[in-house]
Order: sequence, then structure tokens, then C-alpha cells
Amino acid sequence: MGVVFAKTPKGHDEIATKAGGLTPRVRRVLIFVDGKRSVDELRGMLQSDDLQHTLGMLEEEGYIELAGLTDKGGQNVAVQAPLPSITAFRELPGDHDPVDLQRARNFMTNTLKAFNGTLGASSLLDRIEEAAGHAGLRALYDEWYHTIVMTREGKREAESLRSKLLQVI
Repeated sequence: MGVVFAKTPKGHDEIATKAGGLTPRVRRVLIFVDGKRSVDELRGMLQSDDLQHTLGMLEEEGYIELAGLTDKGGQNVAVQAPLPSITAFRELPGDHDPVDLQRARNFMTNTLKAFNGTLGASSLLDRIEEAAGHAGLRALYDEWYHTIVMTREGKREAESLRSKLLQVI
């Protein structure tokens, strides 16, 4: 099944006025969201390494919303209940698990070292180690992701790494 997004009134205003300060790359993704194309169709058109993350950010900021689902044949599927958000981060439980926090910290650190080397991301590695809690790591998520996709191997593995990190961050 494919997910279909549509622009909200805020998204239409952004297209008309450019008042939201979106980067050209993010704005291009917003322009292509039309309430008809699935995420898979957008992925084929936009050659964006971080399309899912960009769509999640646009959704979080209120520029787009889930409009529906399509089946494998591209036909619209009736939605029986409200669709969940694709917000990048999961809801954190009331009692924060220190093991999950350390897993997220280790995952971010190890992937940076593996794909970029210790010297290539030393300041980001330091900030990850100093981050206070899940909120601190989440604030560094965008920089972590973009640092990973700057490498050839990182581009290939980006979506897999992203989904693994989002399970614990």
C-alpha cells in the first residue's frame, strides 16, 4: 500500500508566498505533493535521498497531511479510521528508558564512525556524547542523517539506518 499526502492550507500559502523559509529542496518536495501521487511515485520523480524524512518534517510543521492510501495497482483505498502520522519520532513513554537512550547514542556514534570516520564528524560525535536525553539526540538527528548521506555508502544505507535509529530515539 502507498501513502498519499495533500497540501494543507498552510502548504498552499507557502507555495504562493514563500513565507515559511523552506529550503529549495524541501520546497520542491512540497510542490510535488498533490493529493494524488503516492510516496513511491514521488520517490521516483524526486531523486531525494531523504524523502521520507522531508515528508515527515513537512507533516510535523503542518504543510502537508495524510490524504489516503493506494493499493499496489495505484487505486485509492477507502480508509476506515484516521491515518497515523508519519512523524519521524515515536512518542516517548513517560518513564525514559536509559537503555534506549544509550542504544540511540551508540547507534549514532557507530554509524558516523563507520561511514564518515572519526575525524570527518568529530564535532558532531562530541555533541552526541554530550546530548541530554532523547530530546538532545533528536535535535541532532537532521545533522546526523545529512552527514551519513554525504557518503556514497551512506546514501545506499540511509533509509535502513534511519528506520533502525527511529526505533530507539
